[in-house]
Amino acid sequence: MKYGIVLTYTVTERWLALSREERNAMREAHLEPAFAAHADRVRARFFDAEAFSGRISDFVVLETEDLGAYYFLIEALRDTPVVAGGYLTFGEIFLGVEDGFHRYEQALADGTDR
Repeated sequence: MKYGIVLTYTVTERWLALSREERNAMREAHLEPAFAAHADRVRARFFDAEAFSGRISDFVVLETEDLGAYYFLIEALRDTPVVAGGYLTFGEIFLGVEDGFHRYEQALADGTDR
């Protein structure tokens, strides 16, 4: 099954107090390697939301067929100074199954729905 995950997050005032050069350096040194290490199993697309929401500043849409790889990505991100140092906090997470009802209907037809 292919899973879609929307991971919301907010950058904190601590992050915003850094210069753009410092933010880019931290992103390149810590966040990009974590995503790259899992890119063969977890696809990521990033979106800014601060102009449209007062609750979150950003979100990432993740796609995977391996929830274990997704979990390991989140653990790797939590271990970075960006998350552990309080520059970024995770918010709500939404998980869905791509066309799950089609798979279920096929399982019903095949008698393998258990």
